[in-house]
Amino acid sequence: MEHRERGLTLVLVNRDKLLEKVKENRENHRAKFEEAMEGYKRKAIQLLEEHIDRIANNAPERVIVNLPYPVDHTEDYDRVVEQLEWSLDDTLELNEQEFNTYVRDQWGWKQAFQETHTMYSSS
Repeated sequence: MEHRERGLTLVLVNRDKLLEKVKENRENHRAKFEEAMEGYKRKAIQLLEEHIDRIANNAPERVIVNLPYPVDHTEDYDRVVEQLEWSLDDTLELNEQEFNTYVRDQWGWKQAFQETHTMYSSS
């Protein structure tokens, strides 16, 4: 088994501080997801109404609406929160990837989520 020195590869973190950060990241994610869902609904309704108008004005067409659907990853945060709440350790060791995911909120799915959020965001 490989032994790695603490420092840039491994870091000790306070469990309560990490729990607070993951909860904060969860709330931010959930708010962005809900905003994206509202934008998705508005866009889908707009496109369907445009199809309805053209069809009603005797311009029948094939109706295809292909919009990326926002994906909710709240469960990913909830799983980590639950693990942290059950942990008996006050200090936890995180590797670089875990630190980037849980503290910096850089999940593997984050880029695709951001793109979908930006597409439907009102700001």
